[in-house]
Amino acid sequence: MQRFVVGRVSQEKHFLQWRRSLSQLVQNKASLQENDLLLPKMPPFDYSPPPYNGPSAADILQKRKQYLSPSLFCFYNQPVNIVDGKMQYLFDEKGRRYLDAFGGIATVNCGHCHPDVVEVIVKQINRLQHSTVLYLNHAIADFAEALASKMPGDLKVVFFTNSGTEANELAMMMARLYTGCNDIISLRNAYHGNAAGTMGATAQRVWKFNVVQTGVHHAINPDPYRGMFGSDGEKYARDVQDLIDFGTSGHVAGFISEAIQGVGGIVELAPGYLPAVYSSIKKAGGLFIADEVQCGFARTGSHFWGFESQGVVPDIVTMAKGIGNGIPLGAVVTTPEIAEVLTRRNYFNTFGGNPVCTSAGHAVLKVIEKEKLQENANVVGSYLKERLLSLKDKYEIIGDVRGRGLMLGVEFVTDRKLKTPANVEILHVMDQMKEMGVLVGKGGFYGNVFRITPPLCFTKEDADFLVDVMDYAMSKM
Repeated sequence: MQRFVVGRVSQEKHFLQWRRSLSQLVQNKASLQENDLLLPKMPPFDYSPPPYNGPSAADILQKRKQYLSPSLFCFYNQPVNIVDGKMQYLFDEKGRRYLDAFGGIATVNCGHCHPDVVEVIVKQINRLQHSTVLYLNHAIADFAEALASKMPGDLKVVFFTNSGTEANELAMMMARLYTGCNDIISLRNAYHGNAAGTMGATAQRVWKFNVVQTGVHHAINPDPYRGMFGSDGEKYARDVQDLIDFGTSGHVAGFISEAIQGVGGIVELAPGYLPAVYSSIKKAGGLFIADEVQCGFARTGSHFWGFESQGVVPDIVTMAKGIGNGIPLGAVVTTPEIAEVLTRRNYFNTFGGNPVCTSAGHAVLKVIEKEKLQENANVVGSYLKERLLSLKDKYEIIGDVRGRGLMLGVEFVTDRKLKTPANVEILHVMDQMKEMGVLVGKGGFYGNVFRITPPLCFTKEDADFLVDVMDYAMSKM
């Protein structure tokens, strides 16, 4: 009898716990539904990815840890398993749609799996996947001609590479060979790659290993937000002349710079900086190398190339990322005179100029022109920047909104006066934005800057959704 009573009491206790749990679930569901009504709505999009039957995110993560370099890292507490993409949207293993506001690190210019680009790639790969530049093929020559037509001045000779790092390595070597000097001047906060020479030109400790790096001097960064001279480009430029006078023989190989620093946190160089530096470098016999790996190919909207916004014509231009919309492709463009230095010895690249890659690059160029993506980057980017500036007025945590076109940065600080980096807070907002369907990049020396570099087919509706999601995430902090 006692056992029966104890059992009955236990059953009643479990029943009460079950009812409380059920009640809590109902309340939670109602709360979620209420919050769901408040959440920003993603713009409609007429595409559904095919079912995914591959390994799960957990399985892939385990395999990455076991077989891939431990140097690889993922965004987010729960990494996203991206299995499909279409234009400005990405899809995970469950078919959930995300707005891509990072563009594979400023790489996907035309849009994911743009039909025109895909068609050209498939057509070429079905006919000839690879031969060698030792034989003739029209793809490399046609693209070189089209690319040269987009360049100012006498920039008409193209050498194809596989990446931006490789392009910058080659450009620096060409400058040294042409001038007979070794010294290169770069900027603090710059990122130009992670090979032997480019790591020397890079100037952020997080990207630099303790290996021999010689022949590069780093000038004060002309950062209008954090720099000592504000937006006075000419004052910053004096440091380059000082480096030439006190750190070199008075002659240099060249100067390398992005017009907008990407990895450095979307830092647009102070107005008037490049013309003043250009003058000093030319007097010292050096060449000007424009790194257009991230800000080239119409991304800035106002111009096709980032350097054009400062009214200068470089001696060498390097490019990658947006050149192929995700295909591994880079290029160095220079003058016929400078290009001659590579004939002093044999210089060769097995995959540079591959017919599939150059066909893809040519298709990308045609899409940018056909769909007026530069104009779209300017119009939508300006609209997006204005909306982001309105968030700055609303939230003290936003210290700066900067950039141009669809290459924008939002810097988070805990104190606007001291400009104290809010690198913990930005991780929280970034994770919450992902949960609401927006993928955005992060960078800057302190890791406290949102890097907004979406495909150039981004719309005003996409811009509204991005800002509304960021607004909602910050409102819940």
